[in-house]
Amino acid sequence: MDRLNAMRVFVTVVDLGSQSAAADQLQLSRPVVSRYLAALEDWVGARLMQRTTRKLSLTAAGQQTLPRCRQLLELAGELETAVRQPDDAPRGELRISVSTSFAQAQLVAAIADYVQRYPGVKVDLQVLDRTVNLVDERIDLAIRTSNDLDPNLIARRLTVCRSVVCASPAYLRQHGTPQRVEDLSRHNCLTHAYFGHDLWQFDVQGQQIAVPVAGNITANEAMTLQTATLANAGIAMLPSYLAAAALRSGELVRVLPEAQPQALSLNAVYTSRKHMPATLRSMLDFLSQRFQAEPEWDQGWP
Repeated sequence: MDRLNAMRVFVTVVDLGSQSAAADQLQLSRPVVSRYLAALEDWVGARLMQRTTRKLSLTAAGQQTLPRCRQLLELAGELETAVRQPDDAPRGELRISVSTSFAQAQLVAAIADYVQRYPGVKVDLQVLDRTVNLVDERIDLAIRTSNDLDPNLIARRLTVCRSVVCASPAYLRQHGTPQRVEDLSRHNCLTHAYFGHDLWQFDVQGQQIAVPVAGNITANEAMTLQTATLANAGIAMLPSYLAAAALRSGELVRVLPEAQPQALSLNAVYTSRKHMPATLRSMLDFLSQRFQAEPEWDQGWP
């Protein structure tokens, strides 16, 4: 069995919602599509889809297999393009969606370096603090911080996104420094509207601890919370890519260093591997190299 083609058939059936539609797009007969699906199920050793006359639905095994098939097809496409077009310089326009905090703290500088390297590329940055629909809003690439992505999208993990609990020296002088995570419940905690709004979760020496928190300032993006923290308003849990500079300068102080907030993945998300433009592929490669497995912003602060 050609396993790559079987995976391509499986992904296409899921994306289009039927074997008939997938057969038409791939220019295969319906029986051939069925044989590919059956062969893939034999290979993985599990049923991937529940097939009825009216609809298809993924089994639990299918939900786990789908993103892996997308990744393998993406890698195969990258290898093919690298061999076929080694000297093609990227050109054209890329529309990228990114949060305000990551755009300002890290991505804008990276994009500036990219367009200097590839002057034929124009980048349209959509700085938005909400989850966008990539298809409806014509987004080529979205930068998302999450461990739970839409399985219908393709994601490349760029790096880890850690958080740090911090406050200004003036706030700590006035209100004291928490010694245990439970002490946070007695402090004015500045919270994010979408992430850990009223419950902060930590790993403390291998033990998972959830602490209820509250405060008088909530915001839907991290830069606002950092500004409030610098203004001595309270204690915040901030992404380290944003807080690193203030921690190095001493404007902010890390508290409870033995308590590790949940780490998330920083992902580059896009819609389809098929016919991927060389410009998008080069941007993905550039960002993967720029934001390494252990990012530089997590180093050099106390």
